[in-house]
Formats: sequence, structure tokens, C-alpha cells
Amino acid sequence: MSTNNNYAGIPDEFAQLEKAKVVLIPVPYDGTSTWGKGADKGPEAFLDASANMELYDIETGTEVYQQGIFLAPTITENSSAEAVVNAVHKNTKEYIKRNKFVTLFGGEHSISIGSIRAFNECFDNLTVLQIDAHADLRESYEGTKYNHACAVHEASQTTNLLQVGIRSMDIIEKTFMDEEKTFFAHDIVNDEYWMDKVIAQMTDNVFITFDLDALDPSIMPSTGTPEPGGLLWYETLEFLKQVFAEKNVVGFDIMELCPNKVDKSSDFVAAKLYYKMLSYKFMEEAIEDTYDNTYDVDAKAGNTNNSRFEDDED
Repeated sequence: MSTNNNYAGIPDEFAQLEKAKVVLIPVPYDGTSTWGKGADKGPEAFLDASANMELYDIETGTEVYQQGIFLAPTITENSSAEAVVNAVHKNTKEYIKRNKFVTLFGGEHSISIGSIRAFNECFDNLTVLQIDAHADLRESYEGTKYNHACAVHEASQTTNLLQVGIRSMDIIEKTFMDEEKTFFAHDIVNDEYWMDKVIAQMTDNVFITFDLDALDPSIMPSTGTPEPGGLLWYETLEFLKQVFAEKNVVGFDIMELCPNKVDKSSDFVAAKLYYKMLSYKFMEEAIEDTYDNTYDVDAKAGNTNNSRFEDDED
């Protein structure tokens, strides 16, 4: 693990709040999960993996960290689920108002009630894209509406909620579910046009809440409630890349990593997913910066006759 306290061990010049375009808020909370415990260890495992991850993205040809990523103070509130949601709401909204691209890493999915609420208050006509194995639509569970099983109930009432990858739910959740905006895993596996159908129902502004159990346990075993039949890596990236290209993604959160001491692969999947999503969001700006930085390196080395710059000689 890097001894650098910045996200992914990036240089200080890219990690300062004033200059960073991106804010990352860790929320190590696991107060309402009902089966596998350990999501409170998720942010630490994610950051450990990120510190050992290559920062050049081959697909986009960019180093998105150069857009600036500020690792915000960890939200340590854990007195109650409601208190955590309120703290997440308050912190998220403060950074949005500072014109930052705000991201969060949890932690269990109840955290998203607070992040979604903040984004919905700051952006008009918001679509919430929930990528998840579970519907999470219960109005309350175990005596509280601030439960991981209720993660998007409020969003279903106040935003344009689209649910993707769902393959587990209670019958009571059908009461709150809009099945025209729900893309079940067993349907999308046989529908080559499902990505277009989801995007067609989005408004311009989109917030993504990504529960890692949306991914198949073959690539993401370390979650609290793994479900068979999930999304695989490249179809997930294809979908996300299309969403970022066609819509204004205003922020996102990633939830429900439960680290496994024996197998670290899930930690790296989560780390890579986060970085890929940033790479898609800032691809155009990052390409320009990578081009400029490569030019600087070539110029210092005396390689100014590189064909990439022939147009500039005219």
C-alpha cells in the first residue's frame, strides 16, 4: 500500500480541493445490513487497491487523476442510520455547491438515501440510475426507512428512477416499482437493445448509484448479499460508457464492497470500476491533458518531430 494519503497515491498537485474537479467521500458505515457484514471496511479496501492500481487507462488513453481528485474527510458518523444519511446529505451538498463532481464510496446502500437526496435538490429533473441486484424499494424495514433495503424508495417517489440488473426482491416492492423502468437481469441477458432502452428513458441529468452486487459473483464475490446471474465486466463498462457519452452524469456512488481477507480481486474490481467511471466522465478533458503532457515530455527529450504535431507546423 502507498504511504501517500491521497487517493490512489496521486501527487499532491492533483489532490488539493481548490484545484480538483472530483471529490471522493468515503462512508464506512454498515449499520443496517442483514446478512454478510463488513461493508464498513469497504472504503479502506477500495483505497488500498486504488493505491496499487495503474493510473493510465488503456481504453480511453488518459490519466484521469490529472483532472484532480480530492479525498474528502471520511464521514465517521455511525450513531444511527438516519444520522448517517443526514451527514451524507449535508457533506455531499456542500461539495456540489462548490461546483465539484461528487462521488462517494461506501459502506452499505442506505448511505445512498443521503447522496440521492442532495443531488436531487441541486439538479433539475434528475434521473437516478440504480445498478443493483436488489430492488431496495421497501418503504421501511426493521422499523426504519433508513435501511439498505429502502435505499431507493425515496428516489422512486421524487426522481426518475431507473433500475438495472434487478434479480431479487420482496413481493411488497412491486407496490412501488415501475416495471416499465425496471430492467430485470433475466430480461436483459436476452435483449441486445437493453442499453438503448434504458438510456431512452433518462432525463439529461443522471446520478448513478452502483451497488456492487449488481455484478456477477464470479467477478464480485465480496458483497454482503451476492446474487447469481449478474452483470459481467465488459457489458457493464459498455453500458456506463454509453451513459456518460449521451447524458450529463452529475455524480455517482459505489456501495456494498465487503472485503474478503483471502481474495482481494473484488477490491481491485471496485477500484477499477471507480476509475473507469471517472475516465468516461472526463475523457475529452483528460485526452487533451494527456496530449499536452506527452508533448511536454517529447519536447524536453528533443522529440519535436513526432508526427502527432505535424499539423502544428503548417
